[in-house]
Amino acid sequence: MLSAFNQQAREDKLLILADVIEALTNIRPEMPPQVITEATVDSRQIIPGALFVAIPGERVDGHDFVAEAFQRGASFAFIQHDLPEPFPTLDLRAGFDASALAGLEPPYCLRVEDALSALQQAARFWRRKLELRVVGITGSVGKSTTKEVIAEVLNQRYRTLKSPGNLNNEIGLPLTILRLGAGYERAVLEMGFYVPGEITFLCDIALPQIGVVTNVGTVHAERAGSQEAIVRGKTELVQALPPSPDGVAILNYDDPLVRPMAEKTEARVFFYGLDPNADLWADDVEGLGLEGIRFRLHYSKEILHMRVPMIGQHSVHTALRAAAVGLVDGLTWQEIISGLRSGLTQLRLVAVRSQSGALLLDDTYNASPESTLAALNLLSELDGRKVAVLGDMLELGPYEQQGHEMIGVRAARVAEMLVTVGELGRMIAAAARRTGLRSSRVVECENTEQAVKWLHEHLTGKDVVLIKGSHGIRMDRIVAALEVQP
Repeated sequence: MLSAFNQQAREDKLLILADVIEALTNIRPEMPPQVITEATVDSRQIIPGALFVAIPGERVDGHDFVAEAFQRGASFAFIQHDLPEPFPTLDLRAGFDASALAGLEPPYCLRVEDALSALQQAARFWRRKLELRVVGITGSVGKSTTKEVIAEVLNQRYRTLKSPGNLNNEIGLPLTILRLGAGYERAVLEMGFYVPGEITFLCDIALPQIGVVTNVGTVHAERAGSQEAIVRGKTELVQALPPSPDGVAILNYDDPLVRPMAEKTEARVFFYGLDPNADLWADDVEGLGLEGIRFRLHYSKEILHMRVPMIGQHSVHTALRAAAVGLVDGLTWQEIISGLRSGLTQLRLVAVRSQSGALLLDDTYNASPESTLAALNLLSELDGRKVAVLGDMLELGPYEQQGHEMIGVRAARVAEMLVTVGELGRMIAAAARRTGLRSSRVVECENTEQAVKWLHEHLTGKDVVLIKGSHGIRMDRIVAALEVQP
């Protein structure tokens, strides 16, 4: 029988230490509730009452930061090997011994066989204790933006948790799950894919009832092996959904690699896109530059005229995904439209001014052929001399040359000046010249420092400049060097 302490904690849906112990040992101890505010693997992000998960890495071992985590207010820490500085420890490797709790007061360690597995097991257990609806999102491009907009829509009616940043893997997703509780009714979670079986594993933890697939591109082809492998990996989400009517797969009708996923799920299928054959579709899409987009929305026999503050015509698909989730979750059009217009402009593309007065489109978070094409399309909508500063796109595997050359062709048709950065950027430059962009309008730089020097000398207040490349070559340093400092 549960103690009054534990019964109240369960009713309040607060994660407490007893939940974690039960998850790892199948025994629920009778003890005063010790609330776990959140779990983290970064000792710098500790808040009072947190569970610190000490994961050994290739370069850094989390066990070296347990002392710091406790100093910052963590109550507990998962550890899997001895520490240089011993702390009181509850050993959970051989089950649970109630007598071991005698005299233990936070902070103390929880000894487990594997810290990451313990985190995942705790998250799996906790998710099953919660009554909420989970939206899982996967795709090659647009996951994070889609997550943010869907959360804005659902927030119009439900208390909604979204995965912070890009915590979308075997570490980040369990950390997000352990933040749930205390009245959350919806969760919107990114699910990244690098290797076969990864999304299946994440779905086993998160139990999504709604699955959204944005698109299939060449991102991470180097690790996944091929585009076909990426398709199979993304399909794992719709295969993991519960059967209709509880499960709903929201699929991009415009993507020929996503559309056939409808045949791989027992969930209800809801298509979105620009094709009238989709359940929810848009036409008359008009880019308004940095002011957003305008389009006409069609659903059943309804037609709505929309204007939303999302940058670039490609963002219409983001709006369609969020509207689709709202519709299948029972929201009214008023709630959906309010969420779409909630002030979100763009999450990763930021417009700032350079010291010369040029408008800089900072889209340096990461890059793939698909997202770079979308950014170039946005550049084409804006007034001014168009300058594209494009760097290497990494992890494309067998699509490396094709992807860079595709971008070079589009850049030649959009940009009046092209500046490339990095060794792979030379493929972009070569393709642009072959497409007809004069050599005098193409500048090839080995690194970001060279690009900054050229841009400092040549940008004017009439220029609009797109800066984009994979995070690994740090294109953000170009923006930092050029931006007007406050």
